[in-house]
Parts: sequence; C-alpha cells; structure tokens
Amino acid sequence: MPFLEDSAAPPSAPHEFHASLGDEDKTPQAETATVSRPPAEEQIARAIQYVGAYLRQQRDYYFPVALPLSNQHKASMGPYFSAALLDRVRIVELKGQRVSSPWFYAEARALGFDHLPALTHMDSVTYLDVVVFNEMLTERSLFHGLVHAVQFDVLGVERYTERFVQQFMRTKNHFTVPLEAQAFALTSKFLRPFPENFSVEDQVLRCAADGLY
Repeated sequence: MPFLEDSAAPPSAPHEFHASLGDEDKTPQAETATVSRPPAEEQIARAIQYVGAYLRQQRDYYFPVALPLSNQHKASMGPYFSAALLDRVRIVELKGQRVSSPWFYAEARALGFDHLPALTHMDSVTYLDVVVFNEMLTERSLFHGLVHAVQFDVLGVERYTERFVQQFMRTKNHFTVPLEAQAFALTSKFLRPFPENFSVEDQVLRCAADGLY
C-alpha cells in the first residue's frame, strides 16, 4: 500500500513552518538573544495548526482501507474500553511497511527539536479513530493505540493537539508529554501479570477534569 509522502503537504507548508518557528531578525544579536527563549505563542499556534492538519489528513488517508476490530480483540479489550469505542475504531496493519515521518519534521529538527516522536519506529500510531500498526498488531500496541483513541474522543482533536504540542515544545521530549505518559502508564498496568479491570475512559476523564494534561 503506497504511503502519503511528504509531497502531499501544501508546497508552502514547510516554508511557513520554518518561518513561523525560526528567527525573523537575522542579526547576530537577535539570534543570540532568542536561543534560550521558549517558543512564542504564535509559533506554538502554527505548530498546532500543522499537527492537527496532519492527524486529520492521515486519518482520512488510512480510513478507507482500515478494518474493524475482530471479536477476539474486542473481548480482550472489553474490560478497559467501552463497546461503543471498540465498535468505532478501525485498524490498519502495514505488514512490511511503516508510517512515514510527517512532512514538517526536517524543518523542526533544523530548529532544534531533536526528540520528535519517531513514528517509523513506534508499534502503533493513532490518527483519531484509526490505529495504524507498523508491521503487525500486538495486544500491547493495540491497547496503547486505543488509549490515544479515548484521549481524542474525550478531548477532541483540537484540544488534544493543543495540549500535546504545547507540552512538547516546552520540554522537547514527547515521552514527558502527559498524554503520552498516561498511555504508557496505562499500558504497563494492562500488562501486569495479574491485571485488574479498569476504565480507560474514566482515567482520561479524571485527568482532563483535574487539568493534568
């Protein structure tokens, strides 16, 4: 199955991303002054715009070939996720292929963001209600992907993207982003030798209500 390559992005998008995150004053004094400053609000807003567009674009790209969860997977995930979510989510196993990096990654790295999420090496990537698996699906990768699907469901794509980008641009490490940290923590809980049943949706709702994202 062909991938949506970098060329699918609007021709002006990489340039705009670079311009929005880069320095506008080319004098040495200005460059030195901005090295340690946190990203400006307009820079964060631009990044949120591009990440949100990427998520929707990839969701629409994969959805036509995505499949519903099998009854077996619904049964194993049922103690943790609502039946409505499990009925709605679709999956894609790439089998010998991998998700390609977003078109704006090269420009972001050039601006000092060196720890971008390595989508090509992840077990799964969630695009709203479509979970795409690099190589093959495992219960671990399915659970992790479904946690993100719940987060999208509860927060909506705009709030999810805003929270993720703001936290990442401050820390420059996606593992420290609360949304990602929660997905790893709940997956570890699911993988315990004697796991307890729990509602992922309740966990996400609680964190959203407490402002933990």
